[in-house]
Parts: sequence; structure tokens; C-alpha cells
Amino acid sequence: MVFEVARNLSSEVDEGRRSTLCPREEIESREIATLSPYAALAAYSKGRRDPRPKDDYRTDFVRDRDRILHSKAFRRLSHKTQVFIAPVGDHYRTRLTHTLEVAQIARAIARTLRLNEDLTEAIALGHDLGHTPFGHAGEQALSDALDSIQEGYDNVPQKYHHARQGLRVVDVLEYDGKGLNLTAEVRNGILGHSGSHYPRTLEGQIVRIADRIAYINHDIDDALRARVISEDDLPDQYCQVLGHTSAQRINTLIRDLVTQSEGQNRILMTPAIKEAMDGLRAFMFEHVYLTDRSPIAQPRARHVVESLFFHYLEHFEEVPTEFYVMAEHNQVQAVIDYIAGMTDRYALGEYERLFVPQGWQEE
Repeated sequence: MVFEVARNLSSEVDEGRRSTLCPREEIESREIATLSPYAALAAYSKGRRDPRPKDDYRTDFVRDRDRILHSKAFRRLSHKTQVFIAPVGDHYRTRLTHTLEVAQIARAIARTLRLNEDLTEAIALGHDLGHTPFGHAGEQALSDALDSIQEGYDNVPQKYHHARQGLRVVDVLEYDGKGLNLTAEVRNGILGHSGSHYPRTLEGQIVRIADRIAYINHDIDDALRARVISEDDLPDQYCQVLGHTSAQRINTLIRDLVTQSEGQNRILMTPAIKEAMDGLRAFMFEHVYLTDRSPIAQPRARHVVESLFFHYLEHFEEVPTEFYVMAEHNQVQAVIDYIAGMTDRYALGEYERLFVPQGWQEE
């Protein structure tokens, strides 16, 4: 109802009034007039935890996108594993290229459904900022390490999850402890893109599904290229539904999502399509992401992360002081923040420095 009233008010503004609007207000007025009744509107954002004056040229969601794009955590994604650790080939995905593919898919869906593209893109670009080095293997290693110290330290998180860590990155760790001060809608989308939290906005729901559409299909492509799996290994019952190539599967998933969600107040998929997508996802976790039998070196990656975790707990003086301050003097959280922010190559370099015997160098 509030959106309809806003649209009516917007349509009644005369041309003289419009000429006095700044560019950002013009954009907000167009959103009110043209977007879906279920779209999140920048003019009615729930705002930031630390309120700031509005920008004359950019809406709040565009500012959030720009803050994420220029953050250190975003730049580090180029050296973080998607599936393959430090791949030699030129065409394997990294966490950064995955993020860009998610943003492309999510924006295409948002545009078609007349939802807010700027909010969708901001959530998509920030959704994986909390990922550890070495992808799923690193995340599992941190979770296992936390399980083993539940009785020995105070305020130990029950489990590591990259979505919660991503929210911590944008709220606390970026800008030397000041955080990015993002809007409530973008923060909710980052937290809800994976795990038990579900996004409140349709734009956040789009990113949650676009993330799966992207990584299932491009990770299949990379795994086939690396000969970790073959075409014959892919479950035929799911490929019959979705398609036998990445392009076919992505097209099927997007078309179904758009068709089912048009005019609805939530993002939907038909049960058969969702079942096939979830089936392929389960196949990838079993045979690619967390298997010990592939050349992805999962056990070694987990060993690196766990070794670093326990070393820094024992030798906490080696953790940069700023992490202890940002963790409000929680030693375990400081170690988590430090390791989770590492790129693959930095983590490997630290492991080599700490645990690999070094040759004697004559001065």
C-alpha cells in the first residue's frame, strides 16, 4: 500500500518540481514509478546503523555497491579458491570470477522481474567476502578446529560459516575496523545468501539462488576441464531435466525462476527444477568440493588451515594486534578473522614460513 501511495504522489509531481530534484532523487522517483510493487526501493531503505547524509548522485544501494567494489576484501577474492587451489590453467574460476558470474545472473533476473538491480548487484558482489582460503575445504577446516576447542576457550563460535563472516567483514573488519556501514537490505542479503538465514528482500532471494545456479554449473565446467569428473559421472536424471551443458542448465534455471516468480511476492521455482538443481549440488559436494579422492588436495588444504589456526592460538603474539582489537579482545575470534581473510597464497606462505624447514643462508 505504501508503494502505491508513493507512486501516486510521484506521478502528481509537476515538471517544475522535477527540475529541482538532484540526480539521486530523480533515480529514486523513477524506481517508485517503474519497479515492481515488491521491489526494494532505495528511497525507503531501512538505512544504515550509522546514518550518513545522502549523496546527490548515487542512491544508497549504489553507494553500497561501490563501497564493496573498492574494499580490500573484494580485491582478495581474486586470489581465493573457488574449487581449485592456485590453478595453473588460465580458465579456472576464482572466488572473484564466481562473484562476477553471480552478479551477472542475478542482475539479469532482477531486471526481468522489475526488481532493484542496484541492490541485487551490491548483495551479489558482497556475498562471498567471508570465504576462507581454499574454498569449502578451508571453511570445513575452521569449523572442525572450532569443534575441538569448545571446552578450552570462552565465547567460541559453534561453527564457522562464510555468510556470517561476510557480514562481520562489512560491519567490522573493513576500513581498519570501521566497517563499510552498509544499508540493512545489503547486510541482510549477504547474511542470507547461504545457510539458515533467509533474505527479507526479493533481491536477496535472487542472489541466494543465482549463487547456486552459478557455482553448480561453472564448477561442473571446471571439474570436467580438470578431469576430476567426466560427463558420464553427472547424474542423468538431473541433466534430463536441466540440460546437458552449462548453458542449457543455466538457461533452464533462469527461465523457470522468472516464469514462476513473475508478479509474486517471493522468488519461486517449480519443484522438479529445484529438485534437479539441489541434486546436482549434492553431487558436487560429494564428488568435487569435499572429496579426498580428487586432485583438489582437500586434505592438504584442510591441514594448512588447521595448522595455522592452532599455531596462532598457541602463539597469539603473531596475530596482528588490530585483529585482537576488532574482535573486542576475543582471542579465538581474532584468529578466525586473521585466517579467514587470507588469500590462498598468503596462507601457503605462512604455512611454509612456520612449518617447512628452511635452508641455511650464509650472511
